[in-house]
Amino acid sequence: MAPHEVGGNGSNGHANGALLHVEGLKVGYGHLPVLYGIDMSVDEGETAVVLGLNGAGKTTLMLTLVGMMKPWEGRILYGGEDVTKTPVEAMVARGAVVVPEGRRVFPNLPVEENLRVGAWVKRRDRDFIESQIERCYRYFPRLKERRDQIAGTLSGGEQQMLAISRGLMAGPKLLMIDEASLGLAPVIVQQVLEVVREINDDGVTVLLNEQNVGSLRLADKAFVIQKGVLVYSGSAEELRGSKEMRREFLGVG
Repeated sequence: MAPHEVGGNGSNGHANGALLHVEGLKVGYGHLPVLYGIDMSVDEGETAVVLGLNGAGKTTLMLTLVGMMKPWEGRILYGGEDVTKTPVEAMVARGAVVVPEGRRVFPNLPVEENLRVGAWVKRRDRDFIESQIERCYRYFPRLKERRDQIAGTLSGGEQQMLAISRGLMAGPKLLMIDEASLGLAPVIVQQVLEVVREINDDGVTVLLNEQNVGSLRLADKAFVIQKGVLVYSGSAEELRGSKEMRREFLGVG
């Protein structure tokens, strides 16, 4: 199925060109294909969301973009450079950071130590690390209140806040967040998504993997994947405003 596309680039007006561009991306595990030729582009300064059900291939896409999986075919451009075969450590150093699904914190370390671990690529820049910690505490004041608390004792919502903050500690240009709202109470989801909006407003390009269609509210651009195939690429606002498209692509009205 060819993806539904709309005119324009879905930008909110402060994009300065494509930061991430993907062409013909095919990826799989062993001999099992998962993604069947994904084409997508995210402009600098945008928030984009990849929507799809469990098993659609969203996580495989994100792991491939950050260098944790190697594509079978296609190429990935980041900042205009071909990074298709670039390992994950080098991608992080270039400013492409992924926050994995599942709120993966270091459960036996305090909150602030978790944050410092996230700044490993900047470990020699103490001033940067301290400023990033304060930035994270500004986004999530609750983490500052719990800075000395063991991370494994935090609530699910607080662990998600910590996971996102740890990703921010590397100073990303592109922050990719896999299933930020999964398993969280609606009020916590709202808080997390509002902070994602702030992060974007502060100049970080954001790419979300989500099943929650509410994430369309803060996105400029949307992509929908069904069983490894890109079926929609275009304006998040148009997808959000069309019950017919949401029902066709996502099974929800």
